[in-house]
Amino acid sequence: MKKLLTLVLALTMCLSLMACGSSDGDMGKIKDKGVLVVGITDFEPMDYKDESGEWVGFDADVAKKFAEKLGVKVEFSEIDWDNKALELDAGTIDCVWNGMTLTDEVKSAMDCSNPYCNNAQTVVLPKDKIDQYKDVASMKDLKFAVEAGSAGEEQAKEHSLNATPVQNQAAALMEVASGTSDGAIIDSLMAAAMVGEGTSYENLAYSVKLNDEEYGVGFRKGSDLVAELNQFFKDSFADGSLKQIAEQYKVQAALIEQK
Repeated sequence: MKKLLTLVLALTMCLSLMACGSSDGDMGKIKDKGVLVVGITDFEPMDYKDESGEWVGFDADVAKKFAEKLGVKVEFSEIDWDNKALELDAGTIDCVWNGMTLTDEVKSAMDCSNPYCNNAQTVVLPKDKIDQYKDVASMKDLKFAVEAGSAGEEQAKEHSLNATPVQNQAAALMEVASGTSDGAIIDSLMAAAMVGEGTSYENLAYSVKLNDEEYGVGFRKGSDLVAELNQFFKDSFADGSLKQIAEQYKVQAALIEQK
C-alpha cells in the first residue's frame, strides 16, 4: 500500500511539473534559451542585409526591439518561404516576421498578430513595356516569376496568370532583369524600395495592383507571444517609436494604427 501511495504521489508530481512547464508557453521557453529565432527571407525594405552583413529593415528592427523587451537576443534565420509553417511547427524558428500577408491559409496554419502594415501585390515589368500592359487581361500570355508559397503566387493563380515559383521575391526581380521571365508579382512595399529610378532595378517599373492586403507576424498555434506582441505594437505606436522606424525605411504610409 505504501509503495502504491509513493507511486501515485510521484506520478502526481510529474504531472504537476509537466503542467507547470507547459504553462510557461513559448515566452517561457524563449526566455529560458535567451533567444528569439525569427524566420525571414531577403525582402527589402522589411528584412535585408546591410553592407556589414547585418539583417536590417523595418521588420528586422522592430523584431530587435521586441526581443529587447522580452529580455532576450534576436536571431534571424533565412527560411524557404514555402515551408514557413513547417519550420514554425518543427520549432526551428519561433515566429515568421517578414512582411507576411495574412491570407486564409496563413491564419489557418498559425496564430497571427494584429495587422501592422498595409500592402498589395503588384506587377513588375521592364520599364519599356509598361505601356503595353494596362490590365490583367493584357498579361495572359506573359510568364511571371513569383516567390514560392507567397501571396504573389496566390494572386497569379487567382488571376490565371502563368507563373513560375522561385526562392524569394528578390530572385523574382532578378528573373525579370535578366529576361528569364517577362514580369514578376511581388509586394508593393518591396517594389517601391527596389524598382525604378535610383534603385537596384532602374530599368524595371511596377504598374497593375492585383489586390489589397495586410501584414502580420505568425506564431505557433496557442502561443502566448501573440498577445505580448500585440501589446508591444500598441505601446510602440503610442510612443512614436514604431512610426520612427517606419519613416527610416520609408514605409510610414503603410503603417496601420495600433489601438
